[in-house]
Amino acid sequence: MSNQEPSVGLAMGAGGFLLTSPIATQALAEQLGALCQGGEVFLLQGDLGSGKTCFIQGLARGLGVPASSRVTSPTFTLHAEYSGRLRLNHFDLYRLEGEVGKANLASLGLDDMLLDPEAVLAVEWPEILGTALGTEALTIQLSHAGEGERWLNPVAAGNKHRDLLSLWQRVAHF
Repeated sequence: MSNQEPSVGLAMGAGGFLLTSPIATQALAEQLGALCQGGEVFLLQGDLGSGKTCFIQGLARGLGVPASSRVTSPTFTLHAEYSGRLRLNHFDLYRLEGEVGKANLASLGLDDMLLDPEAVLAVEWPEILGTALGTEALTIQLSHAGEGERWLNPVAAGNKHRDLLSLWQRVAHF
């Protein structure tokens, strides 16, 4: 067993990022959160264990959510809200099924959250809702890239999110 510190590296290529540790994932997401001005929508896609919640933990730090707020995946509650410089509305839709699940989500006020200029919306498993979240978003696709590594491929839709992605790619560093 090695006594070396875990790698926190980041490599950029083909429009995406190779992340070598959870620390790197959180640091990159924190940089994105620091760039947010409100009204952003992040759709996180990837297999179980690909780093979606880890990414949102970093995003929360960048939004000014205090370290004392434990950011976890709201798998069983569907929604968690965190206060910071901007409010973070975090949804995990993994357990939703069919129209009953969509109706439950509507009762949480997702439509209002999509329009809130003082908040950021982050949704894990957005594919469950299909096109219900609209077209303006930054999709974060996470996949396993080797032992302990993740590939992050961001895809922006809409001018606001394309501009945000462009800025994030220019300033991302470790």
